[in-house]
Amino acid sequence: MFGIFRTLGLALGLLGGAVAAQAPEFAQQYAQRLGGAVDELRREIATLESDARANGTTRDGAVERLRTNPDGLVARRGEAAQADIARLARLSAQQQALTEAASPLGRTVAVVRDPDMAIAQATLHAYQPAVPTTADGLAAGLVGFFAAWGGWRVLSDAGMRAARRRPRQPATAA
Repeated sequence: MFGIFRTLGLALGLLGGAVAAQAPEFAQQYAQRLGGAVDELRREIATLESDARANGTTRDGAVERLRTNPDGLVARRGEAAQADIARLARLSAQQQALTEAASPLGRTVAVVRDPDMAIAQATLHAYQPAVPTTADGLAAGLVGFFAAWGGWRVLSDAGMRAARRRPRQPATAA
């Protein structure tokens, strides 16, 4: 019976390791989408800046001019441009944090700390599980293995101790 518990614990540990190893892979796929979003926002804002210079104003002046325009459509474009500028700043900061993450699982922590929900949802929707062969993947896999295996050992040992303490009732003869 003890062999079954040991085998089950090992299987749960391996499953936990495989699941935990997906976190760095998700972070990698998230970083790729983040890079695409940053590139596209930079392109849009560069176009806005070019148009502003061509009309003798700054980017901020152009955004304010759009936002205060009496035409509702133009005013909405100004609000959208202002939101894009703010989003670019946030995403660029996160991209910098991902680039500078040096510790094992650092990229995963950087994603979890402050994710852009639109990018995270798109990443999750298109997520392709993979076996990461990086140090982050190995570290996450080991953490997941030991967490699942250790959790199972604690629970099974506690259950076995409780079963040993319970006095057995003698069989009654009819």
